[in-house]
Amino acid sequence: MSRAESLWEKLVTAALRRDRTGGVGGVNQGSIVGYVPSSLANNRDIDAILRAADEIQDEDPNIARILCEHGYSLAQNLDPNSEGRGVLQFKTGLMSVIKQKLAKREVGTIDRRHDILRLQEFYRLYREKNNVDKLKEEEKQLRESGAFTDELERKTVKRKRVFATLKVLGSVLEQLAKEIPEELKHVIDSDAAMSEDTIAYNIIPLDAPVTTNATTTFPEVQAAVAALKYFPGLPKLPTDFPIPATRNADMLDFLHYIFGFQKDSVSNQREHIVLLLANEQSRLIIPAETEPKLEDAAVRKVFLKSLENYIKWCDYLCIQPAWSNLDAISGEKKLLFLSLYFLIWGEAANIRFLPECLCYIFHHMVREMDEILRQQVARPAESCMPADSRGSDDGVSFLDHVIAPLYGVVSAEAFNNDNGRAPHSAWRNYDDFNEYFWSLHSFELGWPWRTSSSFFQKPIPRKKYELKTGRAKHRGKTSFVEHRTFFHLYHSFHRLWIFLAMMFQGLAIIAFNKDNLTSSKTLREILSLGPTFVVMKFSESVLDVIMMYGAYSTTRRLAVSRIFLRFIWFGLASVFISFLYVKSLQEQNTDSTIFKLYVIVIAIYGGVQFFFSILMRIPTCHNIANKCDRWPVIRFFKWMRQERHYVGRGMYERTSDFIKYLLFWLVVLSAKFSFAYFLQIEPLVGPTRMIVKQNNIPYSWHDFVSRKNYNALTVASLWAPVVAIYLLDIHIFYTIVSAFLGFLLGARDRLGEIRSLEAIHKLFEEFPGAFMRALHVPLTNRPSDPSHQAVDKNKVDAAHFAPFWNEIIKSLREEDYITDFEKELLLMPRNSGRLQLVQWPLFLLSSKILLAKEIAAESNSQEEILERIERDDYMKYAVEEVYYTLKFVLTETLEAEGRMWVERIYEDIQTSLKERNIHHDFQLNKLSLVITRVTALLGILKENETPEHAKGAIKALQDLYDVMRLDILTFNMRGHYETWNMLTQAWNEGRLFTKLKWPKDPELKALVKRLYSLFTIKDSAAHVPRNLEARRRLQFFTNSLFMDVPPPKSVRKMLSFCVFTPYYSEVVLYSMAELTKRNEDGISILFYLQKIYPDEWKNFLARIGRGENALEGDLDNERDILELRFWASYRGQTLARTVRGMMYYRKALMLQSYLERKAGRAGESALSGNDVTDAKGFELSPEARAQADLKFTYVVTCQIYGRQKEDQKPEAVDIALLMQRNEALRIAYIDVVDTPKEGKSHTEYYSKLVKADISGKDKEIYSIKLPGDPKLGEGKPENQNHAIVFTRGNAIQTIDMNQDNYFEEALKMRNLLEEFDRDHGIRPPTILGVREHVFTGSVSSLASFMSNQETSFVTLGQRVLAKPLKIRMHYGHPDVFDRVFHITRGGISKASRVINISEDIFAGFNSTLRQGNVTHHEYIQVGKGRDVGLNQIALFEGKVAGGNGEQVLSRDVYRLGQLLDFFRMMSFFFTTVGFYFCTMLTVLTVYIFLYGRAYLALSGVGATIRERAILLDDTALSAALNAQFLFQIGVFTAVPMVLGFILEQGFLQAIVSFITMQFQLCTVFFTFSLGTRTHYFGRTILHGGARYQATGRGFVVKHIKFSENYRLYSRSHFVKGMEVILLLVVYLAYGNDEAGAVSYILLTVSSWFLAASWLFAPYLFNPAGFEWQKVVEDFKEWANWLFYRGGIGVKGAESWEAWWEEELSHIRTLSGRIVETILSLRFFIFQYGIVYKLELQGSNTSFAVYGWSWVAFAMSIVLFKVFTFSQKISVNFQLVLRFIQGLSLLLALAGIAVAVVLTPLSVTDIFACVLAFIPTGWGILSIACAWKPVIKRIGMWKSIRSLARLYDALMGMLIFLPVALCAWFPFVSTFQTRMMFNQAFSRGLEISLILAGDNPNSGR
Repeated sequence: MSRAESLWEKLVTAALRRDRTGGVGGVNQGSIVGYVPSSLANNRDIDAILRAADEIQDEDPNIARILCEHGYSLAQNLDPNSEGRGVLQFKTGLMSVIKQKLAKREVGTIDRRHDILRLQEFYRLYREKNNVDKLKEEEKQLRESGAFTDELERKTVKRKRVFATLKVLGSVLEQLAKEIPEELKHVIDSDAAMSEDTIAYNIIPLDAPVTTNATTTFPEVQAAVAALKYFPGLPKLPTDFPIPATRNADMLDFLHYIFGFQKDSVSNQREHIVLLLANEQSRLIIPAETEPKLEDAAVRKVFLKSLENYIKWCDYLCIQPAWSNLDAISGEKKLLFLSLYFLIWGEAANIRFLPECLCYIFHHMVREMDEILRQQVARPAESCMPADSRGSDDGVSFLDHVIAPLYGVVSAEAFNNDNGRAPHSAWRNYDDFNEYFWSLHSFELGWPWRTSSSFFQKPIPRKKYELKTGRAKHRGKTSFVEHRTFFHLYHSFHRLWIFLAMMFQGLAIIAFNKDNLTSSKTLREILSLGPTFVVMKFSESVLDVIMMYGAYSTTRRLAVSRIFLRFIWFGLASVFISFLYVKSLQEQNTDSTIFKLYVIVIAIYGGVQFFFSILMRIPTCHNIANKCDRWPVIRFFKWMRQERHYVGRGMYERTSDFIKYLLFWLVVLSAKFSFAYFLQIEPLVGPTRMIVKQNNIPYSWHDFVSRKNYNALTVASLWAPVVAIYLLDIHIFYTIVSAFLGFLLGARDRLGEIRSLEAIHKLFEEFPGAFMRALHVPLTNRPSDPSHQAVDKNKVDAAHFAPFWNEIIKSLREEDYITDFEKELLLMPRNSGRLQLVQWPLFLLSSKILLAKEIAAESNSQEEILERIERDDYMKYAVEEVYYTLKFVLTETLEAEGRMWVERIYEDIQTSLKERNIHHDFQLNKLSLVITRVTALLGILKENETPEHAKGAIKALQDLYDVMRLDILTFNMRGHYETWNMLTQAWNEGRLFTKLKWPKDPELKALVKRLYSLFTIKDSAAHVPRNLEARRRLQFFTNSLFMDVPPPKSVRKMLSFCVFTPYYSEVVLYSMAELTKRNEDGISILFYLQKIYPDEWKNFLARIGRGENALEGDLDNERDILELRFWASYRGQTLARTVRGMMYYRKALMLQSYLERKAGRAGESALSGNDVTDAKGFELSPEARAQADLKFTYVVTCQIYGRQKEDQKPEAVDIALLMQRNEALRIAYIDVVDTPKEGKSHTEYYSKLVKADISGKDKEIYSIKLPGDPKLGEGKPENQNHAIVFTRGNAIQTIDMNQDNYFEEALKMRNLLEEFDRDHGIRPPTILGVREHVFTGSVSSLASFMSNQETSFVTLGQRVLAKPLKIRMHYGHPDVFDRVFHITRGGISKASRVINISEDIFAGFNSTLRQGNVTHHEYIQVGKGRDVGLNQIALFEGKVAGGNGEQVLSRDVYRLGQLLDFFRMMSFFFTTVGFYFCTMLTVLTVYIFLYGRAYLALSGVGATIRERAILLDDTALSAALNAQFLFQIGVFTAVPMVLGFILEQGFLQAIVSFITMQFQLCTVFFTFSLGTRTHYFGRTILHGGARYQATGRGFVVKHIKFSENYRLYSRSHFVKGMEVILLLVVYLAYGNDEAGAVSYILLTVSSWFLAASWLFAPYLFNPAGFEWQKVVEDFKEWANWLFYRGGIGVKGAESWEAWWEEELSHIRTLSGRIVETILSLRFFIFQYGIVYKLELQGSNTSFAVYGWSWVAFAMSIVLFKVFTFSQKISVNFQLVLRFIQGLSLLLALAGIAVAVVLTPLSVTDIFACVLAFIPTGWGILSIACAWKPVIKRIGMWKSIRSLARLYDALMGMLIFLPVALCAWFPFVSTFQTRMMFNQAFSRGLEISLILAGDNPNSGR
């Protein structure tokens, strides 16, 4: 082991040494300077100069010095005092570099007078050295040759480098020299014109003529550019307005001038608009024209799509749009309006979250522009100029004068939210500002802005600890107030609760009257539903009034009027109907006038309600409802029923879709109400009646309520769990029904048909045809000859399928999932040669020839041979291919007599086959001899030609001739005597095989190699590939070929799209230090990965040319080290993995475009010409690249990349490396620039887009100034928002940075985009849901649980949500958005602080509310990483649950709950916030049930009931109560998972997977997660505090300390688990007799399981959680943490006191304190009940007994206080204190002993008192914590803290002792390791622990 250890250390040391040198794969951030501060205004120029200096420093240090000095002087001029951030460091560094350059010179004074001459001379020399005049010509010639090779790529890169350097040299010369020789000036100008790529551009070089970028050659791009040109209706621009010389002025220049948009923003939107128009143009069928012209249809479609929201806004407000008649507007005018809108949007920054505000701005700016057009004088617009400079051109700025005022008030409100701690009602969020523009009142803001308006009123800054803002200066909310209360659940979904309440009431009435259902009494009781309905509606209207408090002053008067009218109406209705009903009950006569009047009123009211429900909810009635709007009465009633907001209108579905989800819910509700009636309500009717009749039940305690009130509490304790289950079980039935429906839908969609390698083998011959139907553009010129059609079609299909299949296989090899040998087996021949048969991959044909040989030798007849061979299709194909290929190879290789011999043999074989004499004419039992000789021949022919090989080939041919002549042929040769005679003569003369044509043609050579492989591969390839991930991917891809996929359009005609990834500071690429760093167990990430992925590690070593044991060597090759870092990073949740995956889209599009262009040029007739399907060089084709770039862009928005560069963080280097490796990757970031302004530092924010330049360094493309700090709310949505202006295309796919993609899936993207044009209901799709594959499932058992849970939701769950329920939302990633739809409606997420913490789902809410349509598609998948450790998972689930708690309060959920039809509303509720509510109710049901049982036990009622045998039918009740326990232990949660397994893995594999999960304790995990979701959801609604949790996405292989687990789970799980155990113990002690033991176990086993899961799951799933040494160390660390006092600045991880304070910080409001107090009162029931059960008091039920118990409790508190007396106070009288403590202890013990001896007090009573006092103490503690400020003021906080520490110490010990006990037995730790990790890693873990024997951190 010592040798292994030393080798490992050697490897680590070497790797770290290389890592420190920084050269391993990192981008050289400039030897001269790494980062030019962005605070320097023209840092682009300085950066370019320094890069050129870096480029030439080795060539001429003097010139480099000149350039550096010039860069320094530019920096000095820009910031002479070095006040900008980072400027001083930059100058100092640059000066030291200049001195180093000077030091390279000889000693002496530098004569700078000749610097200009040196520069001029160097310019000439540099041109000569690099052959500048020839360079471009050579590249042009190569490009025209059409050969896309690496040489062309190198020439292009070299030319770009040279001209970039020349441009810098020329510009420096022009700045330094007063005069430049005319000849040199001409050369410099000429070179500058050729340095095309030095002008930064994104996709289309609109400002520079670039020859290497082919985008500008596409006719659609030329048409779009031409359409934006300056048209005659525009006034002329001033002559001094700068226009680049490379293009003419266009309409965006006009808008730039008059409104003062930023230059880069205009350039950005110019490209954006050109791409939108070009892509729309390309989708039209346009005949080829000489002059590209933009079609009106393309303009109109883009115009209407982009301005649809504006048009709807005008329609809603009943105002005239900016145009009077849309059809009368010219195309140029439409483009002008479109350009203006996008320029406004592109510079609006955070105001983009206010889409209707942008409509308002656009509306007024169009009118302002129209006035300028009418005057025909180009002048700056008044709205974009300062008030004091109107009329002059100075200071025109859209950002400063239009956006900045809005931003100012939005940011002031955002900064006033006290970092998210202030109530939502105290400040205006983005929605409040936006909804102001839903009213005509918004026009009071005027134009230009009337900033004195109250809208622009900024709040008084909130002071620390202040809960209220100054009301006089605070403007109210708009339309909605997010009050923090659980009543939102009723307020938003009141229809559901009214329905459930009335159904429960009705079922209960039926159950209690089941014997006389037709009686009048039953009818009267049924009619009590009327008052129930109106009273519940009245309660809803009361909530309307309350919930709007805080928004009355700013809400529309009409909306306020509606609220109060409804309040009055339902108040009067509830009083009137209740009065009538009570009166009718009193008369007891169904013929009375009052009763008839009541029935008539109910009928009319019910009829009207039903009529309007039909009118407003059923889709087919919508047209009728809309037509009835002109009747004032109908309009009034509709308005009363439903508020008319700008969003939420017309959210109805097609009638057929409505019927589908109606039927779904009818099934669910039928099952739910049947269960409720027969198993819940009816069994309780009898017992309830009996309990109510009992008047003499003796109570054990002093009873206050039930004795004279029909035993109300007893009845409530029986019914409360039933009611709770009644409310939650609808979700259980929804889960079950949706799971089965999802299963059936998945089966219908053909999911899971190919789920094994056997299926791939069996169906492979169908794949080419399926691929052509599903993923390939239809071929136009199929063969028409019927006789050859089938064969030719298969051949053509295979030829077109092969390049795509081969690229898939190559990508699997590049990702190290398969070996080189497996790659060769899996590759498919091109099928484009002269063989008229389909050549299949070798893995299908391997060993088939050898098996066929055995069959031929064993068979007795030709018929038997054919019959046995044809049983296996691939054996038949192999035989046919060998037969024809061998003939082809031999005839091509041999000449003269040799070829004649081959032809003769084949003719004879054909004749024998025809005559069925093959057995007589040939000795087939000696066929092996032929195969041996042929194999030898092919083995020589596949090598290169040499004299030795030629001799060997001739010898092999002669041997083959001998075998054929002597051993094989048996027929009479006289039939062809002349031929054989010639052959024999040639043989005898020795010239038969002397002339060979060696196979040099690539196609022929490939055939020889393939033939050789067919003969030599002896092993079956049934298990190829062996890697499970490779298998899964191939299975899914091939399965998807047979699914319902939209037919694709060509790449040129497809929709364009962008991938968008937000990134903050996560891992980009693992460094060697991170990979080799060991944790305390001696385990490194690299070691871990090698054990988890052993086959992929071996494949990686083979790929880099290393042996299997290379890890133990010294990897000294920088390329190998870089590859190793990428290999590891591609197996983690890193940005590098995401970027690689997403860039497959570009690669797929390049391949598809390349082959389509070749097919279009050549036609299918060229198939035999071997050209159409040849994909070689597709990645180098300029046209393919350009086409891919037009259709696909990838923007990663790295929020703090600028700061990372400035701080020289490794993440910045790694991001630059990713850009260097992916030329189409764009990085957007927020640059924070500190610049001096009037003597003060002024911070400015810029949104920037960069790409890698030819040197691999950042090249800034756009820099757009922002009005201020963009982070006002939740950071991620604003990170997306700032960069969304740089996205392009019709669609945008949101991808998180822990996702992955696969090449084969990227091929299907254009199919997916066609879904936007497919029929998916009454509205076109706005979000396309995409299936996810969770790739972290193999890491550990926890990871697999999360993976399976997530997979069941993102597949089976979302499948049902999308269809038939039509309520799928956006749940994160990787959905594809209709980009234009969403960017014009607020973006792809919401950003208000805290309320939008789950920012992604609000995009789905917003889309649905704005008449969008969300679909789901499962033929394409994207990889997704998930959290893999329990703490990570808990933090993530806590974040999501907290986010759902905030959603409950949001206006989006309220409006969806109010405005969706009833059945969609139920679907929405139970799949969003309702899921978490039902989860919480599940846990509450356990509490309700146990507290009910505790009440029956402690009050004595339970025993009396059992004695009187009232609950004889207790089994029915037990069955009803057990429903929630089945749900709790995960049985129903598992139903979707199991059905998903069955669908996609098969029945047997599904059962195995499920049983394996059970053995891995998945039920414990899911039960634990139940507690996590409950705690965070409930706490968020009560107190708030939801926040983003950075869970970390690394590999969890380290042991989590006991104290860390305790801190994380103490309040969420441990306290609640202890409470459940306390209740169970009380029930066991006082509520259970001997006969009820079985009943107790049945009713409580799942509660015990829940409590145990909550207490011990964190330790069960903790790596090395039961290793003894770890447990000992954990205890020491926990004790230190518990008793460390802490202080100022001490964190919760260091001290219990600091942690405890943090845990209480969420209780901040008065309502929160009151709620906590009420909830804490439950803990006092224990003491009240138990003291009356003591033997000491006998049968006394006096209240005094309870009072004396408080005296005893107070004495115990005093005793505790004596023993915890402050150490600091007692320092001067330690001896006295110890004496008092000892005496107190002795007196207490003596008193207890005396009481036991002399009184009825027993030892059992003492334990009972402890059981009673512990919850009482906790209750007091909880109340004191809720009222912390009050307790602090009265000076008791230290005592409370001491008591809290005692409770935490006791609870920690109770949890710790079982863990320590288990750790005592070594086998427990072994079992745990096997349970948590796969076997490979478990073995590796044990080995590593042995290796770490002398590791000081191991504790050994």
